[in-house]
Amino acid sequence: MILITGGRGAVASHLTTLLTGHDVRLASSDPGKLGVPSIKLDLTDPTTFKAALSGVDSVFLYAESAHITEFVTEAEAAGVQQVVVLSTAAVLGLDAADDHLAKSHLEVENTVRDSTLGTTILRPGAFAGNASAWAWPIKTGRPVSLPFPNAHSDPIHEYDVAEAAFTLLTEPRFQEREYVLSGPESLTFADQIDQLSTAIGRPIAVNHVTPEEWKQEMADYVAAPYADALLNWWRSNDGKPVRLTGTVDHLTGHAARSFATWAQDHLNDF
Repeated sequence: MILITGGRGAVASHLTTLLTGHDVRLASSDPGKLGVPSIKLDLTDPTTFKAALSGVDSVFLYAESAHITEFVTEAEAAGVQQVVVLSTAAVLGLDAADDHLAKSHLEVENTVRDSTLGTTILRPGAFAGNASAWAWPIKTGRPVSLPFPNAHSDPIHEYDVAEAAFTLLTEPRFQEREYVLSGPESLTFADQIDQLSTAIGRPIAVNHVTPEEWKQEMADYVAAPYADALLNWWRSNDGKPVRLTGTVDHLTGHAARSFATWAQDHLNDF
């Protein structure tokens, strides 16, 4: 039995499809919205852990740190053998322990790794899906606000992350290791906007704003500590290509999908 947490997420959704034919239990904090058989598992509510973990051998775990110690204790008691943690490459930064985004993922990694559970860690860089934050202004013809248009990232398609996770859950020879995933290119935000513009067939306006202006604009959607962490990350990669890996190819047998491919796959969003 494989437990997939975060059932409404893009990675979990595709992973569930890939695992058709396997014994899978899909879990979500709001299973009623999934439209498929699933169980309630809220990683911020320990009372939901026991039922979700009963009879489970492997777990695909989103890195929610709120009650990770209780989750690990319950998983050990349930006899879970293997956990694949969906973390982030940000934990490899020198200031990860103080970074609001990386810190919680690092806490999950360390807690699971220090347990009796077999631990495999998947660390993608930037999700291509982060560009979905631009969908509303693009749809409405408004400019996209960018504080660091020349900041680089390595956008990775959620399908590649899901396929890598599938390999780790089903191929024991790849388990109990740590993997850093990247997309195939180091692209600036301006590059991504250009590729989205090509995909949708119309120009996309960009408004170059200051970090404080962006933070104020996003105040209703992004909590201040997360906004500061994002701004620090973008600032550190401003004009600097990021390191790429061949891990997607290693785990899936094919090259990582490009951001242009992601854009085509999500045209309706824009």
